Amino acid sequence: MSTNSKTHVLTAAVDALSGQESLKGLFHQHRDGTPIPSGTALEEIVQLSRSILFPGYYGNSSVNMQTIRYHIGVKAERLYCLLVEQITAGLCFNGAESDDDCCCAPCSSERAKAEDIAARMIERLPEIRRVLATDVVAAFNGDPAAENFGEIISCYPVIKALTNYRVAHELYLQGVPLIPRMMTEMAHSETGIDIHPAASIGKYFTIDHGTGVVIGATCIIGNNVKLYQGVTLGAKSFPLDSDGNPIKGIPRHPILEDDVVVYANATVLGRITIGKGCVVGANVWVTKDMKPKTKKYKKEKTSLLDIEFNNGTGI
Repeated sequence: MSTNSKTHVLTAAVDALSGQESLKGLFHQHRDGTPIPSGTALEEIVQLSRSILFPGYYGNSSVNMQTIRYHIGVKAERLYCLLVEQITAGLCFNGAESDDDCCCAPCSSERAKAEDIAARMIERLPEIRRVLATDVVAAFNGDPAAENFGEIISCYPVIKALTNYRVAHELYLQGVPLIPRMMTEMAHSETGIDIHPAASIGKYFTIDHGTGVVIGATCIIGNNVKLYQGVTLGAKSFPLDSDGNPIKGIPRHPILEDDVVVYANATVLGRITIGKGCVVGANVWVTKDMKPKTKKYKKEKTSLLDIEFNNGTGI
């Protein structure tokens, strides 16, 4: 191919990639004062949050009881500053996306709101730690292979995923757009556990192994619930409006009451209720309510023997 031909090909490609039709719905137009949330900054927020919530396991490994207040203070201040910047960016991004014709920076009134949200987020960290501590207990009690809490915190993907989720969920409850989803998707990439930040999850929650678990946005999960790898808590269908588009914001995912166990690769779909103390066996599809303390599982095809469950304490 000649030089002129290559130039023509490149020019044509650039023109096509820059056209309005090609960019429709895929382009975020930056304006002065309207930043977009930074993935790099959010990674630092995640690492700082983990090091504050689990000091000595993440971040500075030399922390001790004589220096812990200093270390947490420095990290909390840094976390606050990063949260202010990123929450501001999220609020501005949301404003810009909702008004494509706006020619002025929508951020003039957003920073003060971001500062309030960031302060409330720091204020909530002690409670987030208290809840995460119950998750560590649940993971330890649910896995006979675990030798101590330190192993759970250092090694188990569920703790990393839940730390991201519980911080992101607080930001979601405070009305922060985009950033909560980015944070849980970071955990999804890291651990294979996909938890929507809008989902509601109680205390003493754990996921054994974790890979391939999906928890939808409108899920409600009670206390002392255990999932295994490959579990999907999803939607059965999407109601459509008169134009054939999915209707947003309606409850469409399962409710799991307290003390439920869902074994590997089970699929629970729709706005159904899995009652207190239920057991859902491996590879089972559930699309209807289950009464409390009932079991649903497949029988072994060759011998028709019942599968024995051990109260969800591992295999």
